[in-house]
Amino acid sequence: MAMDNKTVRDAIQIHGTDPQYLIEKILRKRIYECRYWKEHCFGLTESTIIEKAYNLTYIGGQYGVQKPTDFICLVLKLLQLQPREEIVIKYLTGLSETDNNKYLRALGAFYLRLVGKPVDIYTNLEPFLDDGRKLRKRGAGGFSITHMDEFIDDLLREERVCDVVLPRLVKRHVLEDAGALEPRVSTLERLEMELEEERKADEAAARAQVVVAAEAALATA
Repeated sequence: MAMDNKTVRDAIQIHGTDPQYLIEKILRKRIYECRYWKEHCFGLTESTIIEKAYNLTYIGGQYGVQKPTDFICLVLKLLQLQPREEIVIKYLTGLSETDNNKYLRALGAFYLRLVGKPVDIYTNLEPFLDDGRKLRKRGAGGFSITHMDEFIDDLLREERVCDVVLPRLVKRHVLEDAGALEPRVSTLERLEMELEEERKADEAAARAQVVVAAEAALATA
């Protein structure tokens, strides 16, 4: 099974290193030695890993006496497999309009944050700041509840998530100033803009009705 610890032969280096090395050596070693990795991660592909993600019931890095979670094992497996970009997007957006498993999304988001380019990270992760679904999180202190939007926000803002040091991410405003990203419009701001447009449309329609009524009155005078 040691052969299954190697990155795929044609993998591209990420941030100048083997993708698996984005997870620190001591945690990688614990993952390789844990039961879940040995029993459930052997022979997985970018497609068959989806079923494993569907079976997840929590996110997290390590729990108890520094035991790797199933979630972080699958993150390492993705780093090893280096799935195609379109497959990663499927992890994020769902296999269909009605099938967007939250733990598959969390897995894809974490992977993209590790390997993606800054513009791609913001573009693909920010839409899920509107996803308020609950996620169970397991850590040294046991289980807790977080939400998808909080998890995504952590990926975009924090230096360490799920016991993994994240690659440095260029600040959003820097990319905006460089013209690489448009300013983000939140859901609330978007709703306010839509309501304002509706209000203006209603006012314009009301004015038009007044004009028509006035013209009709003049015509019959």
